[in-house]
Amino acid sequence: MPPELSDEDIARQERRSGWRTVRRVGPYLWPDGVAWVKRRVVIALCFLVLAKLVAVFTPLLYKQAVDSLSGEVSDLTLGAVGLTLAYGLSRLMTVGFQQLRDAVFARVAQRALRTLALETFTHIHRLSMRYHITRKTGGLSRIIERGVKGVEFLLRFLLFSIGPLVLELLLIAAVLFFLFDVWYLAVVVGVISLYVLFTFKVTEWRVKLRREMNRQDTDANQKAIDSLLNFETVKYFGAESREAARYDVAMKAYEAAAIRTSTSLAGLNFGQSLIITSGLVAVMVMAALGVERGDLTVGDFVMVNAYMIQITMPLNFLGTVYREIRQSLVDMGEMFDLLEQPRDVDDKPGAPDLTVKGGAVSFRDIGFGYEAERPILNGVSIDVAAGESVALVGPSGSGKSTIGRLLFRFYDVESGAVRIDGQDVRDVTQDSLHAAIGVVPQDTVLFNDTIRYNIAYGREGASEEQIIAAAKSAQIHDFITALPDGYDTQVGERGLKLSGGEKQRVGIARTLLKDPPILLLDEATSALDTETEASIQEALKRAGEGRTVITIAHRLSTIADADRIVVLQDGHVIEEGTHDALLAEGGKYAALWHRQQVEEEG
Repeated sequence: MPPELSDEDIARQERRSGWRTVRRVGPYLWPDGVAWVKRRVVIALCFLVLAKLVAVFTPLLYKQAVDSLSGEVSDLTLGAVGLTLAYGLSRLMTVGFQQLRDAVFARVAQRALRTLALETFTHIHRLSMRYHITRKTGGLSRIIERGVKGVEFLLRFLLFSIGPLVLELLLIAAVLFFLFDVWYLAVVVGVISLYVLFTFKVTEWRVKLRREMNRQDTDANQKAIDSLLNFETVKYFGAESREAARYDVAMKAYEAAAIRTSTSLAGLNFGQSLIITSGLVAVMVMAALGVERGDLTVGDFVMVNAYMIQITMPLNFLGTVYREIRQSLVDMGEMFDLLEQPRDVDDKPGAPDLTVKGGAVSFRDIGFGYEAERPILNGVSIDVAAGESVALVGPSGSGKSTIGRLLFRFYDVESGAVRIDGQDVRDVTQDSLHAAIGVVPQDTVLFNDTIRYNIAYGREGASEEQIIAAAKSAQIHDFITALPDGYDTQVGERGLKLSGGEKQRVGIARTLLKDPPILLLDEATSALDTETEASIQEALKRAGEGRTVITIAHRLSTIADADRIVVLQDGHVIEEGTHDALLAEGGKYAALWHRQQVEEEG
């Protein structure tokens, strides 16, 4: 087990992760070769600077208006009413420039979000089977959701909050120094420094609490989605209350973490308010004493108050922004970790597309195991000629389905080679390899859409005639047309509104529409009843005409007419031949056959 990290080590790792995240986000704000994005960023920054300049100038107009009304200065300019109108106009301009900034930047932010979401989505689909069989869908979706939201926040507030806040504070500090004296500046700098130090320290502590809350949230969400995906199983075992209790335990942990997060936020907010209020009172007392001495005018008193409030608002905002930025960096860090998840199976640089001439498949001395200490295949060699039908049989754990996964290149072999028409599948692009192989799995999973959509998924841009032809070949057209909505019938999530046989026929139609030269039937009928299986077998026989067919079978009666049968046991080929020849040998295949015959008769 890895050594447990101290809080300091975790914080150091998070800082590195935070800077990594900021560097990763940068190219989305300033992408190479996309001039319009850069123009919009520059224009938005210009509006931002104008808004801050006007905001800092506004209290000076307020002071002039107050002094004019109190008679402390001679009215040589706009007059009290004119100054008041100018004050109002400057406030309006501040808001106007801020809104223009947001409007100009909106397209940049949305483009960045779309680009990153697409990159993440594409990457997840490119990850290997090894990753996907261990993933937790609910937790994964939560990580992506929080990460994309974090990017949106970071893009907006890192660019339009931290930098502008520093600019505004510097301008106000300069005004206080030149129009008043150094003590006003000293108090303001002290308040800001104390506020920032307090905010950052407490927020760092709160991030640990928030991280725990996120972990519990992900866990609860995963349990909920896992339970809903297994709705039928829950019903079968009358486990609704058990699932509710399991979910409640996860939510109870989330509740405790959320309460700690909320109470710590209340403490942070009060501490920030105490620091800001103390600074505001101190500066106002100094200004009041100055007015009493005659050193300052009433307008100066009002202007100092206006500047302190102007400092207070962004500082309060700084606390929120810093908290959210830290949280966004944590959320985005999880998403970028996902993006940096390596792919076990990847195309070689410059790999050519697979060229299929006949569809001959060759497995040569294959060695493979999902785990290093547990080998599945040991020196397996199988040759399938173009257009030949070969069945793989054997007891559970013999490696039948593993051979299918290696052919489709869900995994790479550890030794030996898988070739199609003499081309090593590791040397060609995965897209072209997948296009050449049609798979009918044991359990066809359908999209929560129409029957038409699910069949048409086999070939992008397929016409209605092609979809109907595929359905007819799969012997499901008549069933579909008898439905009230026909091909527009919704199949439900994972196809649950259809029976097992109906789903299999839709899957076969989808594969027929793809029209691949190589067909892999991975126990395609083992989950069906005998009567349904017999009708599906006819559809599969049609599907295999003119193609190289590899059938992974459990029921031997379904593959008796295969050109050749290969018997696997403990990762080795132990027998090979036709059905009749293997029965005559009286070996493992014959024993399996007789056992199944007895079971079916019984």
